[in-house]
Amino acid sequence: MDVKVLNIKGQETGKAVSLNKEVFEVEPNDHVIWLDVKQYLANQRQGTAKSKERSEITGSTKKLGRQKGGGGARHGDIKSPVLRGGGRVFGPQPRDYGFKLNKKVKSLARKSALTYKAQEQAIMVLEDFAFSAPKTKDFVEMQKALDLVGKKVILYMAEDNKNVYLSARNLEKAKVAEASTLNTYNVMNADVVIFTEKALAEVETTLTK
Repeated sequence: MDVKVLNIKGQETGKAVSLNKEVFEVEPNDHVIWLDVKQYLANQRQGTAKSKERSEITGSTKKLGRQKGGGGARHGDIKSPVLRGGGRVFGPQPRDYGFKLNKKVKSLARKSALTYKAQEQAIMVLEDFAFSAPKTKDFVEMQKALDLVGKKVILYMAEDNKNVYLSARNLEKAKVAEASTLNTYNVMNADVVIFTEKALAEVETTLTK
């Protein structure tokens, strides 16, 4: 599939790139996409939820009543889980929600996601550019020129460009990232995926190793 290379003003540059078939024309696998997205979201969780168990509650250790003859359940001190303010039984503890995925699975997931976007004609390629200063207005003007207003967009660049990143930071539906950080979740979550020429070459090289 050939894609025309545009500039930030939405004009054709006269160049075109051919999307690598090994990356953008594979047989999509929905299950590996689900696994990769699940892992990404699991890794975002802090895992710091914590409740106090019986041994961690502050309170007297005196036995509240006699063992038998009370007419109710037997319980010991005021920290008992059956009493208001007592410890919690089997409550959440700090944990790591992450899990392992094989490299080939992650690679296939990303190829599958990019293939879906290519089928939807939601892949754009821009010639390499940079902003001289961080201005949200410049990024918004670029969106208007590319007819992307109101669409959720992710722009992948070959290297960190602070001015471009800061220009998009305050925009709810725009995100700028390095090509090396491409992941299935961000690709599937975007309406349009944009690559600069160098970023596209880097992604294709990485996913065809």
